[in-house]
Amino acid sequence: MESTPQKQLITNWLSFSNLQLKITSELEDSLQQKHQLSLNEFYVLLFLAESPEKKLKLQQLQNMVGLSQSAMSRLVSRFEARDCGALKRHICTDDRRAIFTSLTVEGEEKLKQAMVTFQETLEKTFSKETVLGDLQQLLYQLKEDGTD
Repeated sequence: MESTPQKQLITNWLSFSNLQLKITSELEDSLQQKHQLSLNEFYVLLFLAESPEKKLKLQQLQNMVGLSQSAMSRLVSRFEARDCGALKRHICTDDRRAIFTSLTVEGEEKLKQAMVTFQETLEKTFSKETVLGDLQQLLYQLKEDGTD
């Protein structure tokens, strides 16, 4: 049977994970309602905007977003199918097997609008005393549990 500190560490970790999932869900809902974007699509736009020349290889993007190769390919294909013009694919001239995805002007505008929603959702979520208090308490407990 596990000792009490080990149980408490697991309990705290699960509480922290649950809180993170709740915040992620709120972000997903807000982006979906206002911009028809999933959270992963938002991350793709964000990472492309922050990259040099606003382009990355699909493999780089999949690692940054945390998706499999097929999931990233489907995500980019969905963007293209919507015909919103946010992304553009390019074959790499140095390695014809590699595919670049770049952010278009339309994509930058979509990200700019979605960033407002993302920021507002985080501010609203973290302005709730219970969420902020829970987060601070959980982080403190995890730190304390890890130093025992």
